[in-house]
Amino acid sequence: MMTNPLLLALVPLVADLSRELPDHERYRRLLYSLRQLLPCDAVALLKLEGDVLVPLSVEGLSPDTLGRRFKVEEHPRLKILLQNRGPTRFSADCGLPDPYDGLVEDHQGHLEVHDCLGCPLFLQDKPWGLITLDALDPSTFGRVDLDNLEAFASLAAATVMASERINQLARNFEDQRQLAEVYKRAAGGRGPRELIGQSPVHKRMQQEIHLVGNSALSVLITGETGVGKELVAEAIHLQSPRAHKPLISLNCAALPELLVESELFGHVKGAFSGAVNGRSGKFELAHGGTIFLDEVGELPLAVQAKLLRVLQSGQLQRVGSDQEHHVDVRIIAATNRDLADEVRAGRFRADLYHRLSVYPLRVPPLRERGRDVLLLAGFFLEENRARMGLRSLRINPEAQKLLVGYAWPGNVRELEHLISRATLKALSTHAERPRILTIDAQSLGMETQPVHVEPDLQRDTPRVKQGEGLKESVDAYQKALISEALNRHQGKWADVARELNIDRANLSRLAKRLGIR
Repeated sequence: MMTNPLLLALVPLVADLSRELPDHERYRRLLYSLRQLLPCDAVALLKLEGDVLVPLSVEGLSPDTLGRRFKVEEHPRLKILLQNRGPTRFSADCGLPDPYDGLVEDHQGHLEVHDCLGCPLFLQDKPWGLITLDALDPSTFGRVDLDNLEAFASLAAATVMASERINQLARNFEDQRQLAEVYKRAAGGRGPRELIGQSPVHKRMQQEIHLVGNSALSVLITGETGVGKELVAEAIHLQSPRAHKPLISLNCAALPELLVESELFGHVKGAFSGAVNGRSGKFELAHGGTIFLDEVGELPLAVQAKLLRVLQSGQLQRVGSDQEHHVDVRIIAATNRDLADEVRAGRFRADLYHRLSVYPLRVPPLRERGRDVLLLAGFFLEENRARMGLRSLRINPEAQKLLVGYAWPGNVRELEHLISRATLKALSTHAERPRILTIDAQSLGMETQPVHVEPDLQRDTPRVKQGEGLKESVDAYQKALISEALNRHQGKWADVARELNIDRANLSRLAKRLGIR
């Protein structure tokens, strides 16, 4: 007895409609069923978010694909798929670039996609996204029944609708869309940036963001340099009732000490030399919204006292003025220092520390996030592909292993810069621009970059001298590291800051405290 292949593919999906499943498992089952119906080398489910297609689940594609964000206007095949109501198959000799060229997993090189098929998904008559199928053999879809794919797409749409309704029963989609638009306008048209990751520690952090975002608590974000503390602050603001109001940011380490107070609280005309006009400070600009104080541990003690007063009473005075101004501001602060240690050392006020750290939130370093590094690499690869005007940009398996196994002292920021450098290096090895540019292990250059090598603690860490405390020993070690780096870079402080993975302003303050400059 012949069994209908469409029926075999649809039955499991129908059964899943009534089951509570995690999104990733529901989507994995959907793509598995699709490959049973239409055998091919790769399939993907992409959701349309504004003018960008976001991969939710993939099979047969490089793992970094999940981190890529495909701008519809930059990918003509995806645009055509969205414009057509039913399935679309591109001919094998189609000259339009394929977004998956070089991304189909294989073991023989960076083969280009030769057969491409896709179908849009509609929810309530509005485009929701796409399912795509790709094959390396140009004859794979030659005899495909497109009606079967369209029927499958209808049930796939029901599957994603079930998932969204389960996850957002208490949410109103239109309210969320309007909120996003308001946020976009408040951010100057940039829109909220995305926190990318699927690791358990990343998901726990996102749960904390959602929890504290809905509260009015002050948040102290801690984490190493480059982990994305500013992005976390943006996400907290977006989750809060203040999301329709501005988020104002200030990097406390990037300002001269004499200007910090003016930046925070404003000043009146003639308050100091150069104050030819009065101006509002960051707190007044953030009225009704949120202020984000990055590197808050760098604030001078005198400014810390005035900041505490604003947090306690909501009252501030501009520099040079006796007039009180009331502000209603939620504060989110961030630091890569241990502020508790700073309090014990007398460099940070204990009362301010307790005011700021009502809800402490730690951002995990990249080395704790496992294969999230590949998703983030995919995001940066797609950015560089568009920036460099490349048709396709990929990273080969050997380079992927290096990324996953690296300790990432500079975290996500280091990864972003590494991908940009590697793209340029890989491009420089070609006399003519290739259709598919591959970043290999050599292009990453990770083994030949002493900047990213952790110090040998067994060899370099000085022993605690008799009668010398921990602080004195740490200061001596920091002084030695900075002095050695200065010698290597012939006194160039910018290069020293880059090698030691420290903000240049922070390095300047540390060097002054240690008596180096």
